[in-house]
Amino acid sequence: MTTAAEPNINTPATKQAWRTEFAETLRLAWPMALTQLGQIAMMTTDLAMLGRLGSTVVAAASLAHVIYFTAFVLGLGLVSAVAPLVAQAYGARQPRMMRRAVRVGIWLAIGLGLPFSFAQRWSAEGLIALGQAPEAAILAARYLEGLSWCLIPTWIFMALRGFMAAVNRPAPALWITLAAIPLNALLAYGLIYGAFGLPNLDVLGAGVATTIINILMCLAAVAVAYAQAPFKKYRVLGRFWRPDWALMRQLLAIGLPMSGAFLLEFGLFAAAALVMGRLGAMELAAHQIALQVASIIFMVPFGISMAATVRVGQAVGRRDAQATRRAGLSALVLGMVFMASMVVLIVLLRGQIPGWFLGESAAAAKPTIDLAAQLLVVGATFFIADGLQTVAGGALRGLNDTRVPLLFAAFSFWGIGFVFAYGLGLHSSLGAIGVWIGLALGLTIYAGLLVWRFQSLTRRAYLPAMVASEPLQKSLEG
Repeated sequence: MTTAAEPNINTPATKQAWRTEFAETLRLAWPMALTQLGQIAMMTTDLAMLGRLGSTVVAAASLAHVIYFTAFVLGLGLVSAVAPLVAQAYGARQPRMMRRAVRVGIWLAIGLGLPFSFAQRWSAEGLIALGQAPEAAILAARYLEGLSWCLIPTWIFMALRGFMAAVNRPAPALWITLAAIPLNALLAYGLIYGAFGLPNLDVLGAGVATTIINILMCLAAVAVAYAQAPFKKYRVLGRFWRPDWALMRQLLAIGLPMSGAFLLEFGLFAAAALVMGRLGAMELAAHQIALQVASIIFMVPFGISMAATVRVGQAVGRRDAQATRRAGLSALVLGMVFMASMVVLIVLLRGQIPGWFLGESAAAAKPTIDLAAQLLVVGATFFIADGLQTVAGGALRGLNDTRVPLLFAAFSFWGIGFVFAYGLGLHSSLGAIGVWIGLALGLTIYAGLLVWRFQSLTRRAYLPAMVASEPLQKSLEG
């Protein structure tokens, strides 16, 4: 195994290695980032259409997303763990392990999705008990009635997307997503407003449309993985019903801390939405609009983080410590540059962006627009940190390092972020602005800790995940 330290970064060979790493990371990252943007575009389209029904409906959609994404994030880490396992097996040239990792990911998607989907159907009572307005809570429950069965197909699509990326072929997932965007817009419009001969289901229609589109995306991904080269040679659906408890335990060991960290992060933003709901419907609507903008630009570094997971994981599978470090650091630079450019753009357009979500009702919702613009300015301070934390997290996942980041998340998001968001939001004159200051503090500290962790692991000849292929080999032999 090579040492973790670069011999001389000024040598021509090393410069070429860095240029190659940037190029390969970009080649993987851009379709992944566009896939993420495509998925958020569908949600943004739904929010924009629902916004024309009024600020109360936007607030209800925000509450529904809190419930839905709580369940979604619980399984996100488990299906996301498919990508590093497949990437490491790909780097180590273990095709059978690749197939097993995908199969176990699909099992977990189905096993978790069934109870979680049922549980979401009793959400109105819980939201009212948490102090939300009854009208918004009832509308949120109606939205979730159509959205709840979206979990299983979404998770399966993500597992298959991770497999495709790990073999350096992320484009099919992008084409599936791009085809789904206009279909989702047409179906959502028809079901929300009763157009094209479809029933008028208002908020329920948005959830039903999203579920139908995600089922179609899942089926398309299954078809591609089963029949299209180069995926079909791995036979990812072969022996689907064969038990694989050893690998399931390993995927759970990697994926559960990932789910925990994702849940702590999302929980912080969910708690912020509940605090905003206590401040008022206008504050909650402005928060949702500003957060949706943050979510849109976040999808690009999230795509870069997925590329980092693949590139780091492949290097781990090859037992190449220098390539492991280059992969993570290259992705961090790309994420930082992108988010810095977005900060400038958002600050310049902060007065116009909120109006895009409210459409014709914008003139009557000037207070909401003004507050959302202020939140975007405050949010700009943590956009760069948000990009860095997700890319660094992706690089660490490529190392199978997920437990320590979970501890970092607990401290940063709840020990710092929530304490300040709650205190400044409800117990100071800052109100909604104070909530976003708390979010910024939590994200900034988390980003710093994750970057330090990756630097620490890869600077030394330590790299605990360099032996990750050995337990995989033992599983194969067993």
